[in-house]
Amino acid sequence: MIDIDRSGTAVTLTINRPERRNALNNAMYGALADALVAAQEDAACTSVILTGAAGHFTAGNDIEEFQQARGAEDSPALRFLRTLAGLDVPVIAAVEGTAVGVGVTLLQHCDFVFASGTARFSMPFVALGLCPEGGSSLLLAQLVGPRRAAEWLLLGKGFTAEEAQEAGFITAAVAAGAALDAARAAALSLAAQPANALRVSKRLIRQPLRDSLSSTFDRERDAFRERLQSTEAKVAFERFLSRRKS
Repeated sequence: MIDIDRSGTAVTLTINRPERRNALNNAMYGALADALVAAQEDAACTSVILTGAAGHFTAGNDIEEFQQARGAEDSPALRFLRTLAGLDVPVIAAVEGTAVGVGVTLLQHCDFVFASGTARFSMPFVALGLCPEGGSSLLLAQLVGPRRAAEWLLLGKGFTAEEAQEAGFITAAVAAGAALDAARAAALSLAAQPANALRVSKRLIRQPLRDSLSSTFDRERDAFRERLQSTEAKVAFERFLSRRKS
């Protein structure tokens, strides 16, 4: 489930499915997207904080839902990502523990990312027979450089908060358990700014990439849908699910 909390002008969205390390399913993507739309429509909102419950950010997409048939339309995950990428309200992520797959790619669309020493990031798309998503085929190399992007996306190499900060992928690495406090401090600083000026400024900063992102999302969606039906992906999913059951 997604817990929604309003404190002052900040809205905190907590991914709360600890029995699966906060893996996201379609209903949760829908709830996140709806909450972001509500924040955008709330003229008084000056920030959205994204975090996870019970010491983890999110283990990514629920693998079992990858096995469901998909049509040509956007998946609930992609609707969420498009909404996040188009948000004019500043978004702050607080990352502890596991951040996998979409739990990493969504961070590219956040304005501030604070990750603790417990954070472990990975994007194992290729190992699962899949391909990059979340706009990462466009954005990641711009953020961290093409060599590191190749390590993280093609090799699926995991990385720490310190490595993420050194690469410019996150705002700051903080002490274990301190990511949410850092996010809340940033939210308070944003609350001190004029709300309309914040939104206009973020829109101007993000707009040059938004048109390119739209077509990137389309290409990634079509390629991802094809990869989901591939033998490589089906074998990888069965292997993953059999390990989880054993």
